[in-house]
Amino acid sequence: MALLVHLKTIRDLRGKGDRIAKVTFRGLSLYTHVLENCEDEARFDETFRWPIASRVDENEMLEVQVFNYSKVFTNRVIGTFKMVLQKVAEEGQLEVTDTLIDDNNTAIRASVTIYIKYTTMDGTVGVWSDGEFLDIPGDPEGTFQFETDSLLSGHSQGSGVSQGRSIHGIPTFRKAGKGVFSAMKLGKTKSSKDDHKKDEPAILDMEDLNRKAMRLGGVGGLDPDCISLASVTAVTTNVSNKRSKPDIKMEPSSGRPVDYQISITVVEARQLVGLNMDPVVCVEIGDDKKYTSMKESTNCPYYNEYFVFDFHVPPDVMFDKILKLSVIHSKNLLRSGTLVGTFKLDVGTVYSQPEHQFYHKWATLSDPDDITAGCKGYIKCDIAVVGKGDNIKTPHKANETDEDDIEGNLLLPEGVPLERQWARFYVKIYRAEGLPKMNTSIMANVKKAFIGENRDLVDPYVQVLFAGQRGKTSVQKSSYEPIWNEQVVFTEMFPPLCKRMKVQIRDSDKVNDVAIGTHFIDLRKIANDGDKGFLPTMGPAWVNMYGSTRQYTLMDEHQDLNEGLGEGVSFRARLLISVAVEILDTTSTEIVSSTEVQVEPVSNISESVTGKIEEFFLFGSFLEATMIDRKIGDKPISFEVTIGNYGNQIDGVSKPSAAKKKKKEGGGGGESDEEESELIQQNSSEDEADDDGDLVSVSSSPPMKPVITDRNYFHLPYFEKKPCIYIKSWWQDQRRRLYNSNIMDKIADKLEEGLNDVQEIIKTETAYPERRLRGVLEELSTGCNRFVTLANKDQNQAGRTKLDKERLKSCMREMESMGQQAKLIRSQVKRNTVRDKLKMVQNFLHRLRFLADEPQHSIPDVFVWMMSSNKRIAYARIPSKDILYSIVDEETGRDCGKVKAVFLRLPGKKGFGPAGWTVQAKMEMYLWLGLNKQRKDFLSGLPNGFEENKAPRTGSCLQSLPPISLVYNMKQVFQLRAHMYQARSLFAADSSGLSDPFARVFFSTHSQVTEVLSETLCPTWDQLLVFDDVELFGEASELRDDPPIIVVEVYDQDTVGKAEFIGRTFAKPITKMCDEHYGPPRFPPQLEYYQIYRGNSTAGDLLAAFELLQIPYDHEEIRRALIAVHDFAVPQIKIGQGGRAELPAINGPTDSDRGPILPVPMGIRPVLSRYRIEVLFWGLRDLKRVNLAQVDRPRVDIECAGRGVQSALIVNFKKNPNFSTLVKWFEVDLPENELLHPPLNIRVVDCRAFGRYTLVGSHAVTSLRRFIYSPPDKTQNNWASAARLMNGYMVLTNGGSQSRPSSPYSRTLPRTLSHPTGDVIVNMDANPSVRKMDTVVKLDASSDAVIKVDVNEEEKEEKKKKKKKKKGEVEEDDETDERMLDWWSKYFASIETLMEILRAQEAALAEAEEREEQEIAAEGADIKPDDLPVKGSKGKEKSRDKSRNKDKKKSHHAGEGTEKRPSKPKVNELLVYNKELEAEYDNFEDWLHTFNLYRGKAGDDDEAALDDDRIVGRFKGSMCMYKLPLTEEITREAGFDPNMGMFQSIPHNDPINVLVRVFVVRATDLHPADVNGKADPYVIIKLGKSELKDKENYISKQLNPVFGKAFDMEATFPMESMLTVSVYDWDLVGTDDLIGETKIDLENRYYSKHRATCGIANNYSVHGYNMWRDPMKPSQILAKLCKEGKLDGPHYGPGGRVKVANRIFMGATEIEDETGLKKQTDEHLALTVLKHWEEIPRVGCKLIPEHVETRPLFHPEKPGIEQGRIEMWVDMFPMDMPAPGPAIDISPRKPKKWLKGQQEDKQDTDVHYHSLTGEGNFNWRFVFPFDYLMAEEKIVISKKESMFSWDETEYKIPARLTLQVWDADHFSADDFLGAIELDLNRFPRGAKTAKQCSIGMVQNEAELPCISIFKQKRVKGWWPFVARDENDEMELTGKVEAELHLMSAEEAEKSPVGLGRNEPDPLEKPNRPNTSLSWLLSPMHVVCILAWRQYKLHCVLLLGAVLGLLFLGLLFFSMPSALSNKIFNIAG
Repeated sequence: MALLVHLKTIRDLRGKGDRIAKVTFRGLSLYTHVLENCEDEARFDETFRWPIASRVDENEMLEVQVFNYSKVFTNRVIGTFKMVLQKVAEEGQLEVTDTLIDDNNTAIRASVTIYIKYTTMDGTVGVWSDGEFLDIPGDPEGTFQFETDSLLSGHSQGSGVSQGRSIHGIPTFRKAGKGVFSAMKLGKTKSSKDDHKKDEPAILDMEDLNRKAMRLGGVGGLDPDCISLASVTAVTTNVSNKRSKPDIKMEPSSGRPVDYQISITVVEARQLVGLNMDPVVCVEIGDDKKYTSMKESTNCPYYNEYFVFDFHVPPDVMFDKILKLSVIHSKNLLRSGTLVGTFKLDVGTVYSQPEHQFYHKWATLSDPDDITAGCKGYIKCDIAVVGKGDNIKTPHKANETDEDDIEGNLLLPEGVPLERQWARFYVKIYRAEGLPKMNTSIMANVKKAFIGENRDLVDPYVQVLFAGQRGKTSVQKSSYEPIWNEQVVFTEMFPPLCKRMKVQIRDSDKVNDVAIGTHFIDLRKIANDGDKGFLPTMGPAWVNMYGSTRQYTLMDEHQDLNEGLGEGVSFRARLLISVAVEILDTTSTEIVSSTEVQVEPVSNISESVTGKIEEFFLFGSFLEATMIDRKIGDKPISFEVTIGNYGNQIDGVSKPSAAKKKKKEGGGGGESDEEESELIQQNSSEDEADDDGDLVSVSSSPPMKPVITDRNYFHLPYFEKKPCIYIKSWWQDQRRRLYNSNIMDKIADKLEEGLNDVQEIIKTETAYPERRLRGVLEELSTGCNRFVTLANKDQNQAGRTKLDKERLKSCMREMESMGQQAKLIRSQVKRNTVRDKLKMVQNFLHRLRFLADEPQHSIPDVFVWMMSSNKRIAYARIPSKDILYSIVDEETGRDCGKVKAVFLRLPGKKGFGPAGWTVQAKMEMYLWLGLNKQRKDFLSGLPNGFEENKAPRTGSCLQSLPPISLVYNMKQVFQLRAHMYQARSLFAADSSGLSDPFARVFFSTHSQVTEVLSETLCPTWDQLLVFDDVELFGEASELRDDPPIIVVEVYDQDTVGKAEFIGRTFAKPITKMCDEHYGPPRFPPQLEYYQIYRGNSTAGDLLAAFELLQIPYDHEEIRRALIAVHDFAVPQIKIGQGGRAELPAINGPTDSDRGPILPVPMGIRPVLSRYRIEVLFWGLRDLKRVNLAQVDRPRVDIECAGRGVQSALIVNFKKNPNFSTLVKWFEVDLPENELLHPPLNIRVVDCRAFGRYTLVGSHAVTSLRRFIYSPPDKTQNNWASAARLMNGYMVLTNGGSQSRPSSPYSRTLPRTLSHPTGDVIVNMDANPSVRKMDTVVKLDASSDAVIKVDVNEEEKEEKKKKKKKKKGEVEEDDETDERMLDWWSKYFASIETLMEILRAQEAALAEAEEREEQEIAAEGADIKPDDLPVKGSKGKEKSRDKSRNKDKKKSHHAGEGTEKRPSKPKVNELLVYNKELEAEYDNFEDWLHTFNLYRGKAGDDDEAALDDDRIVGRFKGSMCMYKLPLTEEITREAGFDPNMGMFQSIPHNDPINVLVRVFVVRATDLHPADVNGKADPYVIIKLGKSELKDKENYISKQLNPVFGKAFDMEATFPMESMLTVSVYDWDLVGTDDLIGETKIDLENRYYSKHRATCGIANNYSVHGYNMWRDPMKPSQILAKLCKEGKLDGPHYGPGGRVKVANRIFMGATEIEDETGLKKQTDEHLALTVLKHWEEIPRVGCKLIPEHVETRPLFHPEKPGIEQGRIEMWVDMFPMDMPAPGPAIDISPRKPKKWLKGQQEDKQDTDVHYHSLTGEGNFNWRFVFPFDYLMAEEKIVISKKESMFSWDETEYKIPARLTLQVWDADHFSADDFLGAIELDLNRFPRGAKTAKQCSIGMVQNEAELPCISIFKQKRVKGWWPFVARDENDEMELTGKVEAELHLMSAEEAEKSPVGLGRNEPDPLEKPNRPNTSLSWLLSPMHVVCILAWRQYKLHCVLLLGAVLGLLFLGLLFFSMPSALSNKIFNIAG
């Protein structure tokens, strides 16, 4: 028998889209293929066939559903067609054409044509099993081919298999055009973080997948790796159409104050503009200012001063603070000085940098009063912002010799162009609406009585804060609707380094102004810095402001909310603003050069600019109100919903005064929100109809008295009658903004869900995470493409601002390129690249979330308030975009038309801490918001089976009224079974450090409690809670797919007072309807982990399972009920095969002692197997007092899953805190699945007199995985990854405890020769060049290779380099005197190597990133080249190039450095770790673990940092667990001690005496402890009871002190094993303050396999600075290690070889003693083996090299914030061995004396008077004595800071010589002519002649050959003097000929010289011209000289002109007489 359905066509469809149809018969749905882009007609022409076992009953139904198909989102139902098959059963066939109906059972235009045929085959009646449809796990071969191509994604409900639980995904494997369906068992796991227990996407059960893949592979050769999981996810995610996810994190996170520390080092300033300055740098953060000292007459002062600012404020406040650096010229006590320039940025910019810091960057100074002036100089500084728990990686600060490239290191975030321009920021403020009252009405009434005028009770103005500047508009007196039309103009550099602009409406008041509301504009969201980006622009748009409730009280407890701190709890006002930016052309003349804020009027804008006003409709229904706090449970409760001021009945409307009202009514009513809302108010109160005559808003539910649920909570008895609310409101129609936001949010949600899955798969080590990631990427790329098609609509909508258009363009570009990149990355995802690609995809997620946040608001958020006796109690805030309706499914809000579990919480600060953890009420709410004209669909998402109950109204149009309540007449009865198995890692709620936990389970209005388990943090309840007769309203099928959530709360039972809240989690039950079979694959349900939250922090995990089983009813009754609801015949309801037995039986209580408590049934509880757990008891440490009594006789109890073992009793804790019996074991049954293993509890009790026990502390080991022993795998060659019994010490899988510190020096070398013996030969050069540490070799352990390290090549290279030396450089002698070298030489050489390696790593990282980007770009180029770069900002690329160049430069410098310091290769090095040794070597827990013991309550704070206060001691020991029985091979091993179990040959724990030698090198960046911003540090060392103080050697006024001290102490382990190194600040008066301390556990170091007793040096020497420190020689150490590890060897052979195990090492065999004689020795060979000990099979591990570690210092009062760092190391020598030699000397180097004398000399020559030629001849000698540190290249100066200073402070400054030339004046101040500053370490060689000397010597200094006076000793030449002209450009102002001669103090004593031209060794007098230039004696002479010299040409011309004039004059004078003579003569 079969039923055939031929689906022909569906006509009259609306719109255009992809269509798919589903045909359902007897619960089995079949799908058509997808018709793409079909318009009004969909021609399917497909036939479906159902083989059927029983005859078709005449009451059976056939259902056809048509959907709009979407690849990404849920498909939307267009319509449904249902028909009863009565006619078909009678006639056998039928053709039907009929209309479709929508969700509300209303007919729509579309019609369907189908042909149905029913064939009966006689004799084939039989039972039809599911297996014939689907290949289920029970059916090994069956593959059933469907007649469809693809599986549709995420269809809503009604398919035969339920989605959202464990096996309901059907992945599609595409093969040869046919889809082969293979239903996999989809096991579901807990998803992390936010998406809790709700519709998680399924994860494949991998064995099954592999089996299927194998089978398919057999068929079509498919690689399981190519199968994408996209389709699987599509089916299984987001099934629920009717419910949306609840958010589990309750407490508001913002607004709570946190500790921050900002540290700023001002290193130096350069190129300051100005002549002869005395600069001071001022550092200002907010209102705090600190100043550096003043440096006299220099343009490039060197400060190196460190400042620290501490703050305790909320993060938002911190990150908005402006950090300002300014340079002030000649500031002193009397005058404030003149400002040279400033630089500002906000703290958030620093915090968002990598490592939260800028290090050694140059800040560009600009003048705020003159923006045309350009750059005013640079300050080099470090800025770091540390929050709690951040640790800053400070680059090593030893020597900063590299010459700084200012341009390449500007203090700017990546992506900001180097040349920033000035810009104007225009913030236009137009008007505001909906302001609340800000004054009491009593005063207003008094005024009204006197003046007779009714005034609005608020005087608003707007204040804008940006970049530390503030602008205000005018005050609008008495106006709820003020109109300003003003603009605030800021002038600031662009792009600004301040991210947010703060716009605040304030109320002007005579006493103090208060904020009404605050809005932050994030400039990053209203601009785009890409190639096709746009400048910041916004609006004109309304922004909504939220804050405290609107009632006016004199002391508003939530005033902080109005300031923008924390989440606003009520709508306050909305403000119409716009923002624009204009880049200034600073060259134009008419520009205003000041940066003062200006306020100017602007013209009014029209109403329509912000969009067309539309009528919106908000509908809500309260389906359930439970978990109401019992404090408010005694009074009636109602709920109020508001949107803006609409619906707010208590304090919503502030009515504008009458005059304005008239004016407004005249101006076209309905424009103003207020007026509308006023209408509403009147209507709702007086109950009269408004203009439409159809709708009065009902915004609150009727008050109702709560009913008790249990002793903590109440619920409202809604039962079948659900109250509704509806509100009409008017807003500008800007839905498009929200729609685009919603589409992106949905893509992001889906992506986040997928990524959580992938992480979960990786975490649980399930197979194939890469497939899931591919699926996620596929979804992402389709989602992005879908966005591009959807977002491009409604382009010409009214009110679109520039930002809307630009944002749309940039979002579309971003999404398109993101889609392409996702596609590309998908193709690159391989097994080994999953983690890297996961990181990249996480960046996509951040990007999406950023894009989805819409900066221009439109509709305000919806608030739901719980009211009791007209007071607001608790609220929930729901973003309006989440409930906004759209006809396009993707654009609809995530909670629109869905039932959402909403948790109400207390407002403002009340919601912090414990009050914020508890729920005030849990609502099941349905909300719908949309245009009033789209209202018809508003009920479509509600659970079906209700009738509408409308308000009784007169008037006609009753139809269109929304219901005021819904009455459900369909109800299903269920039984809920909660299988509560166990919880782990709960918070400690009692002072004992434990809890007495019980769990309370809430479902609907029911609640039940598990039993209380006392004193545990990991309770195993193993309890089944049964909830009988749970009534749920709605249709059975919906409830099956989408049951309500279960809330589980865990409490701590207290004997007195109420139970304390520990945490909460949500779960969804698996539902079984009564016609389903109770059996695999869905039942019985699997136990799952649910994350428990308290506030925002995780509080443990709950392991449980929940099932909801329908209780069958009387069938006839149901049938009648259904007929009553739907007016057509309904078939007889049959109960399926499995349902007959009704509910599965609950086995009664099996254990009688637990009374009526039911255990979790067998099928659900985990399968157990027997394990043995061995425990190593070593000792207890540092136990604190309990109840004021000391712990004297402690014992440790270990418990796991109800079994346990006790340690031996420690008889006297003070004398010996170690245990006498080391190893004990116990056996226990544990789950097979490692993930379900219960925690192991460690408890320490003190055994007191009279048999009393007191709990000291406890520790829960949550995961035992790291202690599981797996026997060695014989088949595996590679010893590195197989777990071994290493020397009896436990080593775990993957070398878990074999920590392999990534030595920065290791290089992997290629394998060369193979060696026949299977030995590996490692060859070392006899005299290795230690500088490039290629002597460290990494080998693949299993390889057989001889490694030859040819170190000579490097030396050859060095020589080549030498030959290529630059011409100008002087060749120095290569030999460094061995006697000159000391420990510091070694230290500085090592630091330089460390810096080089760090640089190389950075460069390599940058290169790798670049390569990856290029790959993506290259492959993406095929897709679409023009739009590709997502971050297509030129700025970023530029900066990347910059950093690349910088790296090149640095490496270039490094190269030069090696050339310049030939001593470098000779120096032996040590290893400088820039962190503590423990971090590098896994806390030295290779076999001995330390467990902290806790007591006391867990803190309220989110961070675990506070747990340190709860530590009461430490237990040292270890565990090892393994399945029984164990193989015999292990126990048969030679020397196996059965008493020690797995812990063979560990050392004994008897007390041992040790000499501890602590070397403290120096401290850096100490926190200032004195008022002057400095400290006087000294060191205190404590070990046990002994304490060494170095108080008398304190270092004055230093934050980077060099201590250079060694301290020797004797200690006895285990009594004294914790070493504390503290740095204190010395004070003259009062007690010394602790700056910070660090603690080191010496015992773990001492016993560690890494041999942390004394570091192994790099080279073996018997004398000199590198002398071997360890009393044991390398050969002795090697012999001891081989003996302990039971290794064969060491065998020393001829030719410098040594064999250990199967490895052969080669090395040098000669050593030189002090006399220079060479001797034969094996020590070098032994040392070679020790340095490569990690290559030795089985027992190898890295031995600790000679090192210096850097440890952070912490202060107990500021936990988690570093107070500085200390560099040190510790050596330990057992006292029963030969004593070590004296400690090496690391005392600070004394500076080399270059003469003895006064510091900071300032010396002048005499004056060359009356110089005629501008030449001055001096012949003058300056003598400058100074102390110089060769290694650091600094001059050391010790001087008193002021006359009041107690002692001298030591400064280190660079060696710089400044020469200045002045013009001496008798009366006025001397004129500055020019200067040159020479850095004596590297300065340009002087020119040979004055002609060759040019300004280029200063400007192109970097390119010229440089010399150092410390190498040249004597230099002579010409140097230019320069100064800046009016345009701030350098000009040459003179040249100086000088000779510099450097002598050491000894040389200077031998040949003394005099100052100036004095004795001894006097200089000749200068040859000055004898013509004295004196006005008085010979003025003519002076004039002639001056005039002639300057104006030669002018004089000649002038003389010629005078003579000419004279001639003409004479001519004219004699002309008349000559003429008359002539005439006279003629006449004569």
